[in-house]
Amino acid sequence: MTILQAIILGVLQGLTEFLPVSSSGHLVLVPWLLNWQSPGLTFDTTVHLGTLVAVVIYFWKDIWQIVIGVLKTLRDRNFDDPHGKLGWLLVVGAIPAAVAGVLFNDLFESLFSKPLYVTIFLFVTGAILVISEKIAHRVRELDSVGWKDSLLIGIAQIFAIAPGISRSGSTIAAGLALGIKREAAARFSFLLALPIIFGAGMLQLKHALAAGLSGSDTTLLAVGFLAAAISGYAAIHYFLQYVRRHNLYIFAAYVWVFGLLALAMTFFK
Repeated sequence: MTILQAIILGVLQGLTEFLPVSSSGHLVLVPWLLNWQSPGLTFDTTVHLGTLVAVVIYFWKDIWQIVIGVLKTLRDRNFDDPHGKLGWLLVVGAIPAAVAGVLFNDLFESLFSKPLYVTIFLFVTGAILVISEKIAHRVRELDSVGWKDSLLIGIAQIFAIAPGISRSGSTIAAGLALGIKREAAARFSFLLALPIIFGAGMLQLKHALAAGLSGSDTTLLAVGFLAAAISGYAAIHYFLQYVRRHNLYIFAAYVWVFGLLALAMTFFK
């Protein structure tokens, strides 16, 4: 991998992690379509950590309030603090995907080497976005999210472990189906990314350090990390502005067109 490729893939990860178009699907299909060497799980993990930094920086005030709120709930032994309750809701929402990731890790990892399956999952992502818009009522704010909502959104996140199924797309779609407004569903989805990306990142980082990294590898990882962090921050800002007034159909159309392109290329490769 060259530095230019690392930058492109980092930017791609940062943008597609928060736009509902599947970052993992793009990191599989783009190198495959361009005949680039696969970046590998270590690079994939590193750029995901870059997007984690983007979330932390963008939502640092919310995160600080959540941390203080959670400490208050532990001290007072109740959920009267709304920020503390939100913190525990995020924990509940993260549990389903964390358990599924541990139990079915080998299955999900095997899908990263199968572009055809990734392409099919892109079509699924588009369908999820369209259906969620069709059935959505969008009347609830973020403070109305409860334990059942968090669990159901967390279950939707399980499917996004497979490359091609958008994590933000599946969780936002679940929120819309539960009647939550687009921007509120997006904010919950982005905050829910924190424990998932952090947990998966730490696990893969452990494996990467055990395998050892060369100096050139470290440079590529650093470049990809920075590119993902910067583009991820921009994507969060743009998307939250966009969903205040617009639906998700354009993203469904995009993943379907991209999926058709990738599907057509399977017959020529």
